[in-house]
Amino acid sequence: MICKNILNNYNIILASQSPRRRELINGLGIEVTIAEAYNVDEIVEGEIETDMVAEFLSLKKSEEYPFELSPNDILITSDTVVCVDGEVLGKPVDKNDAVRMLSKLSNKDHKVITAVTLRNADFVYSFSETTKVKFKKITSEDIEYYIENYKPYDKAGAYAIQEWIGYVAIETITGSFYNVMGLPVCRLYQELEEFINKIKINLSK
Repeated sequence: MICKNILNNYNIILASQSPRRRELINGLGIEVTIAEAYNVDEIVEGEIETDMVAEFLSLKKSEEYPFELSPNDILITSDTVVCVDGEVLGKPVDKNDAVRMLSKLSNKDHKVITAVTLRNADFVYSFSETTKVKFKKITSEDIEYYIENYKPYDKAGAYAIQEWIGYVAIETITGSFYNVMGLPVCRLYQELEEFINKIKINLSK
């Protein structure tokens, strides 16, 4: 297992404006630089399998990072999607869209897929984690209450597991809780170790 002091020898850049991802990566005890915001077109071109959409968008965010990276930099980008009945649910565009998404998730299993891309000057690597979540039947009143009070317009599938809706509507979770929040921190810690090993081998050549 990699020591976090070794991680702190690298300039780890988190390219995300999500306060949840910042909180999660800080929980690993890793010093990170928060990248300046930059625009990324999150349109998915062509036919991509639903399970690969998050990874496609995570890589796209990495490729469109507007600053040059050094071998000692490690850029982290990420994307989370919710998949149900073959449909990929991103962030709702308005209240009606949020109502539609939560109604679609009601009384069903769905998958939350978070993809992460690691990149420096020489290497790029993407991976994803999937968590299965089961919602109980959610009443229209509860959906209305949640949207009005929590305004989940910046959240894939129109919900955050750590908010009220998670307490009252989620029956079971199979997989990583933190993955549903937006970052598979256990897997990320492991993948950072392998990524740093690649960097070290390359620098020693």
